[in-house]
Amino acid sequence: MRVVLAGTRGFGAHYLERLRGLTGVVELVGVCDTSPPDPEALHGLGAPEFSTDLASLIKRTGARIAVLATPIPTHAELTLAALDAGAHVLVEKPTAATMADFERMERAAAEAGLACQVGFQSLASAAIPAVRELVDSGAIGRVTGIGVAGSWPRPASYFTRSAWAGRRRLDGVDVVDGALTNPFAHAVATALAVAGAEERDAVVSVETELFHANAIESDDTSAVRVTTAGGTPIVAAVTLCAAGRDEPYVVVHGERGRIRLTYTLDEVQVNDEPVRRFPRHDLLVNLVDHIRTGADLLVPIARTGAFMRVMEAIRVAPDPLPIAAGHQDRSGDGVVLPGVAEVVEACAERLELFSELGVSWAVPLVAAGEVVAEYVTRPELPLTESPRPYLHPVRTLGGTVVTEVRPDDHPHHLGAGVAVTDLGGRNFWGGRTYVRDRGPAWLDDHGVQRHVAFTGRDGSGFAETLLWERPGEDPLVREERTVRAVALSRGWALRFGFALHNLTGAPLTVRSSATKGRAGAGYGGFFWRAPAGSPELRVFSASAEGEREVHGSRAPWLALSSQAWTLVFAQEDDPWFVRVAEYPGVGTALAWDTPLTFEDVLAREVTVVVADGRLPAGDVAALVAEAGAAATG
Repeated sequence: MRVVLAGTRGFGAHYLERLRGLTGVVELVGVCDTSPPDPEALHGLGAPEFSTDLASLIKRTGARIAVLATPIPTHAELTLAALDAGAHVLVEKPTAATMADFERMERAAAEAGLACQVGFQSLASAAIPAVRELVDSGAIGRVTGIGVAGSWPRPASYFTRSAWAGRRRLDGVDVVDGALTNPFAHAVATALAVAGAEERDAVVSVETELFHANAIESDDTSAVRVTTAGGTPIVAAVTLCAAGRDEPYVVVHGERGRIRLTYTLDEVQVNDEPVRRFPRHDLLVNLVDHIRTGADLLVPIARTGAFMRVMEAIRVAPDPLPIAAGHQDRSGDGVVLPGVAEVVEACAERLELFSELGVSWAVPLVAAGEVVAEYVTRPELPLTESPRPYLHPVRTLGGTVVTEVRPDDHPHHLGAGVAVTDLGGRNFWGGRTYVRDRGPAWLDDHGVQRHVAFTGRDGSGFAETLLWERPGEDPLVREERTVRAVALSRGWALRFGFALHNLTGAPLTVRSSATKGRAGAGYGGFFWRAPAGSPELRVFSASAEGEREVHGSRAPWLALSSQAWTLVFAQEDDPWFVRVAEYPGVGTALAWDTPLTFEDVLAREVTVVVADGRLPAGDVAALVAEAGAAATG
């Protein structure tokens, strides 16, 4: 069977080696590339004709098969050219850069009456039907989900190996060279095959979380949740920033056990039973058999339709978010994210995305090109600290951290967020509860702010739904939270809004320690814990200075500053709660000295300007005005 190969370098070199092993089955009669391959690359393959024009090469050589091992954005046009020239096609994965290109390729193959096989080698493994048979036999009971984990290291040279490496687009053309769409494309396709969801209509929705630690345009650490038409959730999490290589795997979770498929090794393990290894077919040999005998194609293009739905979702997703340098180890040849392999495995085991695990780098806020804050959605904390999402670390543009988490003096202080000492009789602040005529006491009354979902998200911020509840009890409120970062002429501004929707069907009351008899302790609302030990702290507003004067005031803004940083808080609804001498912290006081009762919705918004250095009062007022204009604009 006469074959031409387009692309002789990179993965094309792998095909040249395979062609040497198929002497007597196929004959390489032509190679197509932008420049001739080195003669030694063709050793043992005769003297194939070289051309930069695939279609004319096919026609001159009479090739029956065109193997395409070329960059992703070339797949569609070269496939169409080969089919038009009368050759069957084996195109390397991923099928195409866009769904539109995939559809053109599929349609062209059907109209030409020729085969188009896609190089997802893992789909040629007998392990996949074996797993499907185990699932269908009820070996692990009802399937509850499928997880995918992959952790590989990559040197810096990997991302500079070609002009399109690590790119989402190049010269206006879609490339989509990301971790899930190229090196771990097999992982996604294998999981879809195991789920029996391979054609395009088998995928209902795709959620994406794309990140990069390397200085690239595309993603090197990514997670997706795919919901299939059959209802099976698939969560795939992968990274190219691991300290070492782990064999990627697909795990099928069932009510009575699990099946683990290590697809690179074609190995299957059911629970703790012995591992079984299965054979794998060669896709080029299968294509030859299909042409000669009519044997079924193992990976016809239609079988990759569901994968292309995932590819398309990644293509149109917001650009990957950066992972802050503080999480990176750059001491070796490639960027390493310490502990990322364990994070990836946790996603596959728990069927959760990075953000749902509470990984701080998974929800960054970016301003002026810098990661200025990170958001923890599900902190692992004791109930006595009223676990809740929070921002930490928050940084100035210069990199100075201006929040603190779990300090020794108050371990329930968690960066920047919302905390209320008493909502409907439940403690959403943490620590002891103030009891009238008794003082602070440990009560079994702590609640949790539970992250439910992000309803909108990009690099500058997010919208989030949370439930405030005591474990084992019905939720008291549903919170709709919006957080956004915006660059200013000096520093940046955080806009933090929250709306508490009463779910009790009756009036709901907010109380503070002050409303129970502890004078001046009206804290509860938005709260920012600044770093202890900050030198020469100063707090002031437009008309007053000092903790005693500003505490409890209703100034439209107040500033807390040190030698290294300035924080300016602005809001119009509540008195300010301020601490400097005991510890550095600023918050709003929803119930300053009297309880606050609401029936339907309690909504507030705070703006915080974050700047390097100590700002004079005149500059503070100007930045507050600039932040307000940016918000309305």
